[in-house]
Amino acid sequence: MSDSLFLASVMIAALVIILPLLFHLTKYLGVSSDNVRKNETVEGGIRLVHKDSFEGFNIKFFLIGIIFLIFDVEVLFMFPWALNLRELGLFALMEMFVFIGLLFAGLLYVYKSGILKWT
Repeated sequence: MSDSLFLASVMIAALVIILPLLFHLTKYLGVSSDNVRKNETVEGGIRLVHKDSFEGFNIKFFLIGIIFLIFDVEVLFMFPWALNLRELGLFALMEMFVFIGLLFAGLLYVYKSGILKWT
């Protein structure tokens, strides 16, 4: 058996034994609370009660999620651009300023329309 195969099998065996043991020990070593309020189910700031599944849901949760995704995708576009900025040159820099400007205009529109106001 090669050294790397032996090392990998020992590491996997250690993980299979040690991880469940650690998870089991946290039950006894950790602080436990029997507080009813602390153990309630809370989803996104809304206390869940068992009601009809077709109950109305505040649209602001959906809108904030969509806005987050839009600006998260912005970061996905900016990261490879930032890594290759020297090779791309001045034209790519100007394109990114236009891209950020358009996203900033979208953020101003969202702010002015009151979507980000929670109350």
